[in-house]
Amino acid sequence: MTIGGEDEPAAPSTRPQSLIFSFLGIYALDHGGAIASGSVIEVFARLDVSEEAVRSTLARMVKRNLLTRHRRGRKAYLGLTPHAVAVLQDGRRRVWETGAVNRDWDGTWTVVGFSLPDSRRSTRHDLRSRLIWAGFGPVQSGLWIAPGAKDVTGLFDSLDVDDHVTVLTASAYKPTEAADLVAKAFDIEQIARRYRAFLARWDVPRPLPDAPDDLVRQLLLHTDWLQLVRQDPHLPAEHLPPDWPAIRAEQVFHTRAAGYERPAREVADGVLDMLIP
Repeated sequence: MTIGGEDEPAAPSTRPQSLIFSFLGIYALDHGGAIASGSVIEVFARLDVSEEAVRSTLARMVKRNLLTRHRRGRKAYLGLTPHAVAVLQDGRRRVWETGAVNRDWDGTWTVVGFSLPDSRRSTRHDLRSRLIWAGFGPVQSGLWIAPGAKDVTGLFDSLDVDDHVTVLTASAYKPTEAADLVAKAFDIEQIARRYRAFLARWDVPRPLPDAPDDLVRQLLLHTDWLQLVRQDPHLPAEHLPPDWPAIRAEQVFHTRAAGYERPAREVADGVLDMLIP
């Protein structure tokens, strides 16, 4: 199966861990059980992910307190930890509730201001990375914004920056315009390119024709989409171009996800060995 090649549009990373998270979110999150590691290996062989790569990824996830091992005879089963459940539930909310298009913005911004000395340059880099991941963009040096009221609880954990950070909610007043803040703080074209790449891959008559079945297509679709919405700062729709590609991309995702659900589950039911409490 071809996941990427010269003739295909650029697509989000399909690292084994990202795919495994998608798989667990669809097939393990609601059951509270455990899946045989051999089943996971069999599923990911369909995605051309080697047994060695799957085993090493699962081992890292166990070490990071995302999975827990269970033994039944000679078989090893993997269950979700509370930490993994929280991560997967957050992903589900982003996919099915938050979505890609912010039509309900109330005009407020969450503002984070910080100032760190040069001796803490590494911490400053980590803080900026976390802000980007949380959907913030820089208005100017040391001043970052995100649309709406953002819960930043835990965002600064382990950085020891509480004395150097100020968090506020605010509204724009003249001469500052909300549209200017969007253009200044966020790379609109880069965000649009990601959605156009998604559409080039999935908004076609037969996506991934070389894939062996719809289980593979389902996992790749969900992985692509979750990575997109995780990177999207969820900017207010009224300050984006009228042909914003996220609108069409969201429609395509929902249509494809619904179309793959039943045939993918039929394949999964024939492959998965699960312990259900």
